[in-house]
Order: sequence, then structure tokens, then C-alpha cells
Amino acid sequence: MNERYALSTEAAERYERLFVPALFAPWAQRLADLPAVAAARSLLDVACGTGVVARTAADRMNAPATVVGLDANPAMLAVAATLRPELTWCAGTAEALPFGGGEFDVVTCQAALMFFTDRTAALREMGRVAGEGAVVVQVPGRLDHSAGYRALTEAAGRHAGRDVANLLTGYFSVGEPALLEELFTKAGLTIDQFTTWQSATRLDSVDTLLAVELLPLADVITNDVRERITEQCQQALLPFTEPSGAVAAPIEVHLIVASRHTTTAGGKQ
Repeated sequence: MNERYALSTEAAERYERLFVPALFAPWAQRLADLPAVAAARSLLDVACGTGVVARTAADRMNAPATVVGLDANPAMLAVAATLRPELTWCAGTAEALPFGGGEFDVVTCQAALMFFTDRTAALREMGRVAGEGAVVVQVPGRLDHSAGYRALTEAAGRHAGRDVANLLTGYFSVGEPALLEELFTKAGLTIDQFTTWQSATRLDSVDTLLAVELLPLADVITNDVRERITEQCQQALLPFTEPSGAVAAPIEVHLIVASRHTTTAGGKQ
């Protein structure tokens, strides 16, 4: 995974406590509700982070089932293992998965494809270990279709420079449907389902939203810059802020189900 998510243990715990329930837990529920996941007897979650997809899927699958989470970040895996010690957690990279061909019924990957050094290789590896099973990938969509994040990116980038702008826009770097279709095709995968939906990051304040979104850069942003970003973002995110101060920043999401066989690709939903 990209070094921007090489988090410390403290940061990984904060990620799980704030970011997962605010954004990624609802994503994981949508992914785990897919028939291919619910029917699987074995599942690998690639770039699992603190394990929200793996543990949500495990709760949906018919027991007994094998669920494995893989990540390159030891701190993320440590948090995941603390939360669900009965699942299997292992270190590794998406581009070289340490598993045999067809070892899993389904392979999932949520909010990570954009960070891989070689996205095509990562998808090809997922297809290899899924064999005749499904590869399920969920990623942020297009920045210009994600109103909350567009406002956040413009406001933060204006004051914090290239690092912050690159971090925030990087989340959406595989958001174009045509690019995703090209990546899957190059990896030898057929897209069977392509669903686009609207989610939102929900937190108690703009301050908390920024603390979460800028977590990988927490040690390099000065207090002065953070204050200017916060002030600008509070204005930019007013349309998405409740009277209580809670914020719900809209974000587009793509959910893709693919396979290595040659069935006719399903249309976008």
C-alpha cells in the first residue's frame, strides 16, 4: 500500500475509532450483502486495514467459513487482530499475494486500489487467488461527483499546499469508470456488475473530519496551517453541516464485482 497509510499504532487506533464508523463501515455492509460474499466459504480481504470488511463479511457468511485479512501495515493488522482474534490476519502486498491459485471463493478490496503501486498487477493477483470465484472492489468515485470532498479539497489545498491536495485528490485517482474498466480488462478480469452509489462521511464536526482525512499528514501540518484549513473548510462545508455542527460530506462510490471467466459483462447500475 502507498506509504501515506503507513500509520503508527496510535494512528491506526484513531482510524478505527473515527474513520471506520464514519465512512467505511456502511461501505463494508453494502459489500458484504452481495450474494457472492454471503455464499462464500472462504474470503480474502486485500489491504484490509483494521479489518472492517473482513469482520463484516464473516458475520454474513455461513459458518464454518475461512476469512483472511491481508495488509502491508503492521499497526493496522494489530488493531484488526485485537478486534477479531478468531479471524486470520497476515502481512503482505496486493501485488504479490502469498496464496495459491483459486484458494478463496471471493477476494475483496475496499478503498485501497488507488494506493497500490501497480494496480493492474494487484487486480491480476486477486483474480489468480479467486480462481473461478469473484473479485469485489469498492473505491471512491469521481471527485466532481463527490460534493463534500470537492469542497474539502479546494479549501484545504488552498492553504496547505501540494501534499494535502495530493492526499485528498489521490483518494479519487481511480474514480473514472473508464479507467476502472481498463484496469480490470488489463488484469484479465470481466466486470459482471458495476454499481455507483452515493455515500457520506459522517462525523461530529468539521474539525473531526479534517483530523481523520489528514491523518497521514498529521505530523507535518503546522498548527497555523491547520487553523487556516479548518476555518476555510467550515465555510466550504456549510451546505453539509447540521445546526449541531455535525457534518455529512457526500462522496461517490463505485462497487465492482468481476471474475476471470468470460461471461457477458453486466451493465452499469
